[in-house]
Formats: sequence, structure tokens, C-alpha cells
Amino acid sequence: MTATYNITDLSKIATQILDQMASKTLLLYGDMGSGKTTLVKALVVALGGKNAASSPTFSIVNEYKVKNDKVYHFDMYRIENETEAYDIGIEEYLYSGHYNFIEWPEKITALLPQDADSIYLHINQDDSRSLKLNHALNLTN
Repeated sequence: MTATYNITDLSKIATQILDQMASKTLLLYGDMGSGKTTLVKALVVALGGKNAASSPTFSIVNEYKVKNDKVYHFDMYRIENETEAYDIGIEEYLYSGHYNFIEWPEKITALLPQDADSIYLHINQDDSRSLKLNHALNLTN
């Protein structure tokens, strides 16, 4: 899936992503300010979440209750090495059977499930966003 969208299209884009995901783990790649957290917020709402999602930059992981499930939202930006990810129990989250949305996954590449879906976000000159959804771990965009 590839798409170009504006903030007003986020609800529709989130639904399309969820419909096309092959796993419950979504890796979000993109530069700072490309809209990773904003997209996660829309995904949580599309899954039936009642509470607003927020950036887990300082907490590393936030948990959201959604309709009949949970979402674990990670921001690995501040992680210095994979040992720190092990220290927060990353494996328990990844193999919990719940949704895992991971920003800055390149910080923990060796720990990621091979069947994870990946989204690559880019800011366009007109301030719209472009995304590409790939199935299975693929670290090139």
C-alpha cells in the first residue's frame, strides 16, 4: 500500500492500514516530525480506543485499551542499545498477541519479529505525508 494524505485523511488512512496489516506488529519509520505518533493516534481510534494516544518518548511504552484488545505503543528514540529494550520486557510485549506499534524500530532491529509490517513516512514539500506499507521485516525504503 502506498498513499499520500493530509491530516484530514488520517481516519481513512488508519482504517486502510489496519485492513491491510498482515501482523499485529507495525514498525513506523520516518524522520522526526514525519507523523509517526499522529498516525498511531489515528490507528488507536480506528481500533476503538477511547483515550487519546500520546507520545511515549519518555515512558518508552504506553498501553491503550481498544475494542477487544490492547495496543502497546513504543518510542525507541531514547533507547541506547538492545539491552535497554530487554530491560523493559520488550519480548513479552512483542509476543503478547496484542498490537505493537513501534516508532524508531531501527534502534532494536535484532529484536523485531520477522513477520512485522513496516510503514515508511515521508514529509512532502506541500506538507502532506506519503507512506508505504510493507509486509514482513524490510528495513529499506
